[in-house]
Amino acid sequence: MRRPLAAMAAFLLLLPAACGDNDDTGGSSEPLKIGLIVSLTGNYAPLGSEDEKSVKLAVQQINDAGGLLGRQIQLTVRDDKSQPEQSVLSFNDLKSAGVAAVIGSPFSNSALATIPQVDRAKIPYVSLTPADEQVKPIHPYVFVVPATSATYADRILQYYQAQGLTKVAVAHDSRSSYANAGTAGMKAKAAQYGVTLVADEEFQTSTTEFGAIINHVKSSGAQALTVWATGAPGVAFAKQYASAGVDIPLMFTGSQASSLWLKPAGPAAEGVFVASSIAVVGDSLPDGEQKKAIEELSKPFTTQYGYPPPQFAADGYTGMKLLAAAVTKANSDDPAKVQAAFEGLTLTTPNGVYKYTATDHAGLTSDYISINQVKDAKFVPTDWAKGKLPA
Repeated sequence: MRRPLAAMAAFLLLLPAACGDNDDTGGSSEPLKIGLIVSLTGNYAPLGSEDEKSVKLAVQQINDAGGLLGRQIQLTVRDDKSQPEQSVLSFNDLKSAGVAAVIGSPFSNSALATIPQVDRAKIPYVSLTPADEQVKPIHPYVFVVPATSATYADRILQYYQAQGLTKVAVAHDSRSSYANAGTAGMKAKAAQYGVTLVADEEFQTSTTEFGAIINHVKSSGAQALTVWATGAPGVAFAKQYASAGVDIPLMFTGSQASSLWLKPAGPAAEGVFVASSIAVVGDSLPDGEQKKAIEELSKPFTTQYGYPPPQFAADGYTGMKLLAAAVTKANSDDPAKVQAAFEGLTLTTPNGVYKYTATDHAGLTSDYISINQVKDAKFVPTDWAKGKLPA
């Protein structure tokens, strides 16, 4: 009887260790499942394709370094086809697949349509779109990666104030949540910076002719024009603005901080101002932690694809890095624990230093937005930006 009893005792001693392999990390042999919803077809495919490239790069780097919690990341990609309803279907599909978190669409309307599902599912959603409605009010499981539209508006107004510009016109895509929020942000904060909005022109994503808007701006007395647009309208507007011979500065936002706008705009882009993530102008930064974070993306991305990462690639890469940091901090892939970890997370990324809290799910300030000018087909920080970014 002694031998069976000894065997039983040994078995009982092993039980705690065996049970420990079945904790909320899923065990080291199980992949850690992450979902990615991006626009790979439709109007927003140029954005989504760059997001996908950079998220996959970040996943590869993390997996090559040993993974998360000792597990390899398994990335499942879904195409929202630039349609909000497809984003909702994709999220539900990923939820059924048992993902620990979802990195969400770059299309504002898709993200906003998906957030009610996120609220119900209570799965961390790392959004690649800057629409302010995602964080005002706070949705507990939604964390935004790009600087919000209102944050961009604030930085642009800071620049106008510094240049002594007091009369500004705005043109925006009324069908885009991103553009609407950016315009609203400028209206709300203009007076704070001594700026008056003398014109507010609307267009739609499908608009191809901007002559009437440009003429209205010319006659408004504006000293500068800010355009909030995504996709094809940004290219058409730049070309028609250049042809019209308007002599007041033209400012675009982060949606144009990419070769996807720069190349098709061609000579019409020269001299145009573009607000962007600090990641777009990393070469202009002094050596340090921020520049190092940018180079971890820019060097392998440029080697692999033959061009520097655009704004959207910086967002995707940053989103995956933030999620990985939250999972590591939580020491778990349990959604509730990852959510709690996000709310106390501080991390230096290509886009800047994020500081998420329970009351701030945007996490990024305007300090990490650069105001650039296109010179010789490149984004070059203005002297004002150069004085701000190192600090």
